[in-house]
Amino acid sequence: MAMGTHLLTGKTDDRRLLARLRRAVDDVRSGLRDDVDAALLRDPAAGSSLEVVLTSPGLHAVWAHRVAHRMWQRGDRWRIPARLVAHASRAATGVEIHPGATIGQRFFIDHGMGVVIGETAEVGDDVMLYHGVTLGGRSMERVKRHPTIADGVTIGAGARILGPVTIGERTQVGANAVVVKDVPRDSVAVGIPATVRTSAPAEDPYADPALYI
Repeated sequence: MAMGTHLLTGKTDDRRLLARLRRAVDDVRSGLRDDVDAALLRDPAAGSSLEVVLTSPGLHAVWAHRVAHRMWQRGDRWRIPARLVAHASRAATGVEIHPGATIGQRFFIDHGMGVVIGETAEVGDDVMLYHGVTLGGRSMERVKRHPTIADGVTIGAGARILGPVTIGERTQVGANAVVVKDVPRDSVAVGIPATVRTSAPAEDPYADPALYI
């Protein structure tokens, strides 16, 4: 009886492990599909899913970051390998994302080159960055020192968002703006230093916010 119980328990454990593995694979597939769909939605130059998968540096950078971030979260001996993955991704894509940064779903970086995202940055879902964007810090202390970007934000080419500021939901930051203070939701931030006005989002929420300059 004990032997039979052991065998049944072992089979049950195997089934649970397989079920967990299937769920994990399904989650990864779903996340990859969402990322590709987001790229197709936001990049008018994208011709097909295959083209995006093979040639989008922003997409490649996001996928590499998801791997590096999981390694980083495991801590200790995984930290250096995580940094190496991030370093290789930077060399290949021109996008530098610290493995400690938290990135939401359906995140898209158009063109990609020159984007920098710091260690304590937090980026929500459905966020879009254009090339040359910096989510940087203003402190050398080991604290929360990088921006928090809420869901649905679009940040134009060359914009700098510095320090532990919060950019509210659906806000648009214009090209080359320098933001050093919190920006409320559903706003537009342009200029150096950025000035903020409350405004309904553009008809195309993913258009480069340079149109507000």
